[in-house]
Amino acid sequence: MTDAAEQTAKASPLSAVVEVVARALVDHPDAVKVRESSRRGMTVVELSTAPGDMGKIIGRQGRTAAALRALVAVAAERHGLRAQLDIRD
Repeated sequence: MTDAAEQTAKASPLSAVVEVVARALVDHPDAVKVRESSRRGMTVVELSTAPGDMGKIIGRQGRTAAALRALVAVAAERHGLRAQLDIRD
């Protein structure tokens, strides 16, 4: 198992979902970084990528970003949490 796969396996389910999907979308999967923090009782998942890959994460008219945010909300609800996705540049 590679280091990235081991980190994903140890991460929370929300971070793991975001990382797997983001790595599949971008040209430089090693530059994908996912951090998780808590703010006001809500889990915040922060996603950052290489500058050239930001457009692939956002997508046309923000559709890919909206889909990622919906995916995080559904995964969080399934685990009894509230969460949001922040995309950092």
